[in-house]
Amino acid sequence: MELREVPLPEPGPGELLIRIGAATTCGTDLKVFRRGGHPRMLKAPTPFGHEMAGTVVATGSGEERFRIGDRVVVANSAPCGVCELCVRNRENLCSDLHYLNGAFSEYLLVPRRFVEVSTYPCPEGLPFEIAALAEPLACVLHGLEVSGLDGPCEIVIYGGGPIGLLFVDVLAHAPEYSAGGRHHIVLADPNPSRLEVGRRVGASEAVQVEREGGEAPRLRRHAAGGDGFDLAIEATGSPAAWQDALASVRPGGLVQLFGGCPPGTTVPLDTHRLHYSELTVKSAYHHRPATFRRALDLLASGTLHPEELLSAERPLSELEDALRSMRRREALKVVIRP
Repeated sequence: MELREVPLPEPGPGELLIRIGAATTCGTDLKVFRRGGHPRMLKAPTPFGHEMAGTVVATGSGEERFRIGDRVVVANSAPCGVCELCVRNRENLCSDLHYLNGAFSEYLLVPRRFVEVSTYPCPEGLPFEIAALAEPLACVLHGLEVSGLDGPCEIVIYGGGPIGLLFVDVLAHAPEYSAGGRHHIVLADPNPSRLEVGRRVGASEAVQVEREGGEAPRLRRHAAGGDGFDLAIEATGSPAAWQDALASVRPGGLVQLFGGCPPGTTVPLDTHRLHYSELTVKSAYHHRPATFRRALDLLASGTLHPEELLSAERPLSELEDALRSMRRREALKVVIRP
């Protein structure tokens, strides 16, 4: 990774130039750092970082919605709005989905499509570092929409990283998803400090597990009745955790395979159990404009506890150290303040 100084861009028609107020690191950024790219969002060498909020400092001709000085949050993707999938409200799968990276910088040029469909006013009083969390929260909300919960559930969540903790927080506190606080939520993770954060944001139980997997039989005993969970959420991107999630639900249960594994990964599937226990297996990718707007509203409402995810704050020059601290599991997310 290297820090470069480049000329300040000027916005073209319909574009915005924003000064980054805060960007937050994410597990995807760590994957990009470790693997040297991303199968969909970017190819190295390139600027990266995608959770951001900041201030408009220049506008291109014809742009009338935003003005210099406006505080904004920019989503990291922009659907076309006209393809079949967009028309069906599945914009996350848009056939021409554009991505925006480069939040780890002092300034960012926001292309016209992003200005039109993926730039939002930052709610008054919401700090930039909290507003930047709208992106991962929107992904979590999309995952829950895809899952389609119906009433109070026994839930196990594999992974106490930022995504897993957001799932806990939303399921424990967000009115649309918490069933009045009646879910029984078990968080499973190898790291005791992450389990402690999980308890603070609403986990009913926090269970330390091994990274190698094979934990489903033990975890099933934490569900009422001991026969498994109504819902298992995998939030690590680990094949071992995928297998545990699939083995954790009771007959009629739902498995949400949320964490993305590396390309080419395969996991074994017990087809007998899948069929005769009538299991439902789903996955969720990214977010949609509707879930991004709802995420901003939730953050502004004060219902959730996003500050629990922010472990440290560092300048842009210390980004690599910040990512390495995440890799060592010393930090959940780090605020990068250019």
